[in-house]
Amino acid sequence: MGNYSEAKLTPMVMMTCILAATGGLMFGYDVGVSGGVTAMAPFLKKFFPEVYRRTVLEKGLDSNYCKYDNQGLQLFTSSLYLSGLTATFFASYTTSNFGRRPTMFIAGIFFISGVVLNAAAQNLLMLILGRLLLGCGVGFANQVVPVFLSEIAPSRIRGALNIRFQLNITIGILFANLVNYCTNRIKGGWGWRVSLGLAGIPAVFLIVGAVLVVETPNSLIERGLLLEGKDVLRKIRGSDNIEPEFLELVEASRVAKEVKHPFRNLLKRRNRPQLLISIALQIFQQFTGINAIMFYAPVLFNTLGFKNDASLYSAVITGAVNVLATFVSIYSVDKIGRRKLLLEGGLQMWVSQVIISIIVGIKVTDHSDDLSKGYAVFVVIMVCIFVSSFAWSLGPLAWLIPSETFPLETRSAGQSVTVCVNLLFTFVIGQAFLSILCHFKYGIFLFFSGWVFIMSFFVYFLVPETKNIPIEEMSHRVWKQHWLWKRFIEDDDHDYVADQSNQ
Repeated sequence: MGNYSEAKLTPMVMMTCILAATGGLMFGYDVGVSGGVTAMAPFLKKFFPEVYRRTVLEKGLDSNYCKYDNQGLQLFTSSLYLSGLTATFFASYTTSNFGRRPTMFIAGIFFISGVVLNAAAQNLLMLILGRLLLGCGVGFANQVVPVFLSEIAPSRIRGALNIRFQLNITIGILFANLVNYCTNRIKGGWGWRVSLGLAGIPAVFLIVGAVLVVETPNSLIERGLLLEGKDVLRKIRGSDNIEPEFLELVEASRVAKEVKHPFRNLLKRRNRPQLLISIALQIFQQFTGINAIMFYAPVLFNTLGFKNDASLYSAVITGAVNVLATFVSIYSVDKIGRRKLLLEGGLQMWVSQVIISIIVGIKVTDHSDDLSKGYAVFVVIMVCIFVSSFAWSLGPLAWLIPSETFPLETRSAGQSVTVCVNLLFTFVIGQAFLSILCHFKYGIFLFFSGWVFIMSFFVYFLVPETKNIPIEEMSHRVWKQHWLWKRFIEDDDHDYVADQSNQ
């Protein structure tokens, strides 16, 4: 089969991808906004008086590492991921049966509802309910957007277009940090409401996008709308020579239809390599400590002795680095390849975290946060080096690799499992980070760097290169060439041939 090199980057593809990737903008804003809001005294005073007492009224009495350790406060951050985890399974059903566009629309509606509840919250219950609705939006958006982008994009630039989703997550985090920095200065103590309310802007974009974009050819063909599918394929490829790709999609769809239980099919031997790699990458993505740093950047910098404005300011700097480094990934992922980026990023993350733990271990004790200006700047630089390496490696690639390696018959189910595992471990880290910080102290960075080390080994031996390979050709060009995974594919192919001949 060909590599469809005629496929052009048409204006329709660009427009579609920009609108669809706003799902990432919403997710990023929610990740970024919670950390800044939980560092604001008026917010703590209203909803978490216990933490307010420890951080503002009784400074110095509690251990520096433990002053934010509060299960309710952690639940505010992590509840979003718990509901996202549940919602992703419903999203898998709507993605397959009703299409990619309606699923994006539903995500936007959930987001708007959550934003309204959060911005108007009068008590902790309203606050948590709002976060749960936002989580449903995250579950639907994260399930559908990477699949949508992989299906619309021509294979030679699939990596770069798919990473737009991750780029928008980083822009969302940066935007949230800037908003928090500004709203923290609002007199009267209601700035946090503005921070939480502005999450509605990307949600509106996603709803508008869901109305305007085209459905993917894969989705139309999957639901039996062959002529519409062919028409859309012609438009998005900007060429009349689409017959080979169209026939491959029809064939992939026919095979997919024979699969009655996609989740059960995921466990079949030939699908295990993709499943194992997808799950592992999501676990590693969370256990590098990136979300701990992104959720709680202001809280973390406060703990290390930065004053309130300085900690929000530092969070803005790390957010900006995150965005810039994601551009590196967009420009290099289809040239350098996935593996090299992951391995280089792993080394850089490991080194920076070990250095941070040494500085913090020497300079920040339980009751003294004697970080001189020089050391403080150095910690921020190291955090930036860590964040940048994550942003051009594991950040985007943990989403890209699963979305391009699952075959059509298990793609929706595979993406669901990917998102579910990601949200489960995001929830675990979000719920436990402040408690781990309290107990491990500076050792928390060594804990995370250990996971980075394991990840690098995993990538080196078990993650194959998938750049520039059409999704339909992964099986024989990637898995059958791999020293370990080929055993799974060949065995299963023999079984499959035997099944066919017996029928």
